Amino acid sequence: MADQLRRTKILATLGPATDQPGRIEALIRAGVNVVRMNFSHGTPEQHAARADAVRAAARTLGVEVGILADLQGPKIRIERFAEGRVALCAGQPFALHCRPDPAPGDAQGVGVSYLGLVGDVGPGDTLLLDDGLVSLQVEAIDGSTIHTRVINDGVLSDRKGLNRLGGGLSLGALSDKDRADIGHAAALDADFLAISFCRSAADIEEARALAAEAGWRPHLVAKIERAEAIENLTEITLASDAVMVARGDLGVEIGDAELPGLQKKIIREALRHNRVVITATQMLQSMVDNPIPTRAEVLDVANAV
Repeated sequence: MADQLRRTKILATLGPATDQPGRIEALIRAGVNVVRMNFSHGTPEQHAARADAVRAAARTLGVEVGILADLQGPKIRIERFAEGRVALCAGQPFALHCRPDPAPGDAQGVGVSYLGLVGDVGPGDTLLLDDGLVSLQVEAIDGSTIHTRVINDGVLSDRKGLNRLGGGLSLGALSDKDRADIGHAAALDADFLAISFCRSAADIEEARALAAEAGWRPHLVAKIERAEAIENLTEITLASDAVMVARGDLGVEIGDAELPGLQKKIIREALRHNRVVITATQMLQSMVDNPIPTRAEVLDVANAV
């Protein structure tokens, strides 16, 4: 009875490590209420197999477990390096090439997956790579090349993410891959569909329409991870069934110092409109390697609840 009355739920991401026999059942026994399928990784067949395993384990245990399909969204990434990675030093020039089929990167520059980036940035902008571990300052735009200078030392490897400090990138919320993955998630009959990098209610409404075309009516989760989403928070919340405080990319775009206050703001807005709210990213991260959380992580969980 106590578990039935528990309003705070636990969401866990599945992956190769949870494919071992008995692992999903153990997660459910430990208290997991919803499992997340990350469509940034894996194949439709792998997601289908995991969904089947979750439902089988839930039947065995006599409980209900939700399934959330999380779309990749238009994540901007650098392309690959000739040697897989490069070491960058503060003060050195580094070019971003926004053209099709760029040559493998090196310490002088690398390609970018989003060719429209040249139109979204300008001199003085700060670009953050690999969740902010490497920072670049834009100095000039020359055709399809963005000339930058490295702000801090760091190692950069293949396919790392790229953000602009303060947001403002014009890339839409749903990519061609996302549209295809909505069909795959519909085939799974997932309970929830998470929309990554949404900027407005229109992004949510488009996803809902695409799901309906596939004969599917999931609960839609708006992932708040763009600076623009904060400006449109009320309309996004009202258009959604739930919101997620996606602290990774959001923190990169707005700066970590702003994140605690914005997390509280997003949670208050969701509760004000009677929406489910999920707090995500680095929750109990140290327990990947340690059996108990840090005290800071305990406080983080308590603060989120």
